[in-house]
Amino acid sequence: MTEGRRAIAGRTGGKLLADALVAQGATHVFCVPGESYLDLLDGLYAVRNRLQLVTCRFEAGAVHMAEAHGKLTGRPGVAIVTRGPGACHAAIGVHVAFQDSTPLVLLVGQIPVEETDRETFQEVDYRKMFGPLAKWVTQIDDEKRIPELMAHAFDVATSGRPGPVVVAISEEMQKRMASVPDIGPAEVLPPHPAPDALPRVMKMLAAAERPLVVLGGSRWSEQGKADIRDWLLANDLPVSVAFRRMGLFDGTSPNYVGDLGVGADGGLVAKAKESDLILAIGTRIGEPVSQGYTLLDMAGATPIVHVYPDQAEIGRVYRPALGIVSELNAFAAAAKAAGAVKKPAWSAWTKELRALRVAQASPPDYEGPLNLAVALQALEKELPRDTIFTTDAGNFATWPNRFMHFGAAQDFLGPTNGAMGYAVPAAIGAKITYPDRAVIGFVGDGGFLMTGQEIATAFHHAVAPVILVFNNQMYGTIRMYQERAYPARVSGTALTNPDFAKFIEAFGGHGEIVETTDQLVPAVKRALASGKPAVVEVRTNPEQVTNRATIAELRAQAANAAGATAPVPAQAARTPAPRRTGPRLR
Repeated sequence: MTEGRRAIAGRTGGKLLADALVAQGATHVFCVPGESYLDLLDGLYAVRNRLQLVTCRFEAGAVHMAEAHGKLTGRPGVAIVTRGPGACHAAIGVHVAFQDSTPLVLLVGQIPVEETDRETFQEVDYRKMFGPLAKWVTQIDDEKRIPELMAHAFDVATSGRPGPVVVAISEEMQKRMASVPDIGPAEVLPPHPAPDALPRVMKMLAAAERPLVVLGGSRWSEQGKADIRDWLLANDLPVSVAFRRMGLFDGTSPNYVGDLGVGADGGLVAKAKESDLILAIGTRIGEPVSQGYTLLDMAGATPIVHVYPDQAEIGRVYRPALGIVSELNAFAAAAKAAGAVKKPAWSAWTKELRALRVAQASPPDYEGPLNLAVALQALEKELPRDTIFTTDAGNFATWPNRFMHFGAAQDFLGPTNGAMGYAVPAAIGAKITYPDRAVIGFVGDGGFLMTGQEIATAFHHAVAPVILVFNNQMYGTIRMYQERAYPARVSGTALTNPDFAKFIEAFGGHGEIVETTDQLVPAVKRALASGKPAVVEVRTNPEQVTNRATIAELRAQAANAAGATAPVPAQAARTPAPRRTGPRLR
């Protein structure tokens, strides 16, 4: 031992792993326990006062919770699952984190190294399995390298384009002893815009008449969001947000013009095509934002300023007029310092795009006792200003996107890869991360029965999210596409559901049924006041399959497109549901 240096006590690999998580600043770990990492579990017991272990019921749910934690904090969410089936269940959460650019570290228990390539019990090569889904995949077989490899895992998860890292931990390695020091985070200054970047941006802005901002990306700090907001407002720029990034800009602002994603307003899409300058800040300009790669010319006919923290993503699909490699908060600070164009030529253009947003958010007179648009707009006025929203995938999700106005202090979490089963565990993860904030989850009846049982985790850890289940007794998005392609030939998309209020009541939670417009706000207020995990089942009209078209209208459109003369049946096929009047209270 070198004189003056203190001897390092030996620790098991399991203890080293737990201490490595603490050293990297992790505060929560979401897991489904398994025998492949018993020693890590024991190590976590030793640090239980510094690291909260959240026991989940399904591996996909655990990773969704960790991913929501990563979205909200900007730090890597941490999940641990067991080998084989556990890792397979977890894969969907890794895919969400990858496409959403969310920092995540997933630890996977692994078989003993000496049994490799025998197809032993639950053996999987995780480098091959997760290779296309993660930024980096590694396996720790040498306990002495735990601090090094865990530190690198956290670095990779947060550097450049953030994303998921998968670390397999072999079983016997966790039992062996090693005397090595912990390694903490490295202080790395983020990449800033090049010295001439902002002057060139301002020059391009000064020459524009119809600019449009598309705001996206992850790991925005509160200061970064405030800086970019101030710059955008100072320049009176029209601001759209990328798919499921509504939490990045104040939806009540006169400069907010809507979201560019699935279900985007056709008027906004048309205006985006007329734009003479696109400022893509933080978004990859992927398939949902680009409306299936039809929004812009890939060769750069419309000038694009593309700001992104990873150079490999700039010009990947659309060739920019100017690419700026920068951490997003660093760009925001530089942009705010750059000030405003002296005489912007686009004030009327901004007002025109804002008028389109206002018009599309005006609720139509939908048929039936529940006008969901009116109900959601009444609800938004009653919720706390710092509410966290989570959403699942499905047609139901386009209703809050279109009709609600998310405020500057609110967060909105949703899977840009369209993963069903995200909203409930994400809401639980959000509530565990920020227990003092209200959390509202939006989910369809199909998505709820994929991971809705994860609500047990909310009870186990004494947090109370409120989940709104939109029940139309079908896989609505697929039914929409089915009616467009094969009208009146309903196959595989109808669902039979339980009474969702009784489902949550069986856990000891708060259940409500909503069937009319005026019932939603009181039901949600009672759910929040109950202090219990709550489910509010919102029974929607199955005929109104999207917020822009009924099934009858889709069938008529399909018939007209095919040149058909015989009418197709107009009514939606549905499974009868138990009906009640008024909310259910127990």
